[in-house]
Amino acid sequence: MEIPPDRQGRQRLGGKTKKMKLGHRGANHPVKNLIYDNVEITSQNHGFEVIKENLPKNIEITHKSLFDNSIEGIRLRNKPVFSVQYHPESNPGPQDSVYLFQEFINNMKKNAKKKRS
Repeated sequence: MEIPPDRQGRQRLGGKTKKMKLGHRGANHPVKNLIYDNVEITSQNHGFEVIKENLPKNIEITHKSLFDNSIEGIRLRNKPVFSVQYHPESNPGPQDSVYLFQEFINNMKKNAKKKRS
């Protein structure tokens, strides 16, 4: 099952969340992409964070906030499923995360003809 890169995707994968003291609001939030080892400037509007200790073992953390080290992105290790906490579609503003949509499209094309298990 593909999950678009949105905030609710993280809970659908089994992660637990908790309310943040201040939350992440507005533009220009630096997020570290742990896969590509770069920093993305993001737009955010959320008041909850995923609790690392409750993540299932098949989930890999892919993005972290450079403000408070909270989890900003995850993916399944065994399936082409990923999710981010911020708004990669946000406009006007930074376009650092637009690659996530191409990755989503590529995963759909690659897995469209595979038999579901």
